[in-house]
Amino acid sequence: MLTPDVAVVGAGPVGLAIAWRCAQRGLRVVVHDPAPGSGASHVAAGMLAPVAEAYFGEPELTGLLTESAARWPGFAAELTAAAGRGFGHRTEGTLVVGLTGDDLAEARRLWAYQQGLGLPITPLRPSELRDREPALAPRVRGGAVAPGDHQVDPRRLVTALRTAAERAGATLLPGRVDRLTDVAARVTVVAAGCGAAALTGLPVRPVKGQVLRLRAPGRGAPGFRHVIRGYADGESVYLVPRDGGEVVVGATVEERADTEVTAGAVLRLLRAAVDLVPELAEYDLVEATAGLRPGTPDNAPILGALPGRPGVLAAAGHHRHGIVLTPVTADLITELIVTAEPDPLLAPFRPDRFPGLPVGGVRVVAGAGGAEMEEETCD
Repeated sequence: MLTPDVAVVGAGPVGLAIAWRCAQRGLRVVVHDPAPGSGASHVAAGMLAPVAEAYFGEPELTGLLTESAARWPGFAAELTAAAGRGFGHRTEGTLVVGLTGDDLAEARRLWAYQQGLGLPITPLRPSELRDREPALAPRVRGGAVAPGDHQVDPRRLVTALRTAAERAGATLLPGRVDRLTDVAARVTVVAAGCGAAALTGLPVRPVKGQVLRLRAPGRGAPGFRHVIRGYADGESVYLVPRDGGEVVVGATVEERADTEVTAGAVLRLLRAAVDLVPELAEYDLVEATAGLRPGTPDNAPILGALPGRPGVLAAAGHHRHGIVLTPVTADLITELIVTAEPDPLLAPFRPDRFPGLPVGGVRVVAGAGGAEMEEETCD
């Protein structure tokens, strides 16, 4: 068997999208994952939110989010055609609301920052909010609309990406990768979520998030169309309506590495959700899950060549932005593999921005029969 050109470790949305793009370019691609789509994407809400997710002190990340969101319409259309199936891409936009005066003041402070960056978010009066979404509670003091913040269903997205990648010629291998020396390829891409830390030494840590899934009575459509992100008595919550009657409610942010669902988290999320949209009290609670986001010290992804490890690239540490950043990550990493020329967009997210990374590990060497892996010692 010929040695693959590219081995991708991790079959979440980012890893599968890279595999698909590389296979489209005619490369021999294998993807290693014992359970594709079982990581953070299985729990994720799937919001494509470059505006609502723009936070203080993260201008480079906001720029990448905006760039990737701009690529999503074309990416979605191409993927739907390639996979022969949709994945819940919805474009109604996002409402950001505040329940109390204090909640609204906090939201306004962030909107002012976002507007200062030139992002499209427009404040609305309470009456204007309820014209858009009558299901909102009368107590809601105000809000804003981000029309370009959309959503997809991450679980359906993984299925579509896997189908598209395999149709393009990529091969999925079910084995677990514990060491990069177990992988043979000209280029290895580590897209393993929180597992990237053990494989590469990168500063990727687990950040726990608990998420609920509700279902409208009788499996009818939810009583609202927009994604609603809100503050309710100081509690941050989002509500994502899905086709088929599902509503995703999330999410906690906990510096923990367990995936246990706690009664306290369920209580806080449900209370905040019902405070904003009272009819949710009558919905069925069908799932409560917890997952681990791959966080980094600066909340931004780690993209590009690992220092001291020729032939090993990182596509990791996407934290809460893995779904929205899928198209741009796949494009940038694929282009780097094909041309060996890093796009300027990668510069703020290079692995070597973190001092003290281990220099040893794995390097790729070319032999007469193709590429093979050699292990280096760590200093």
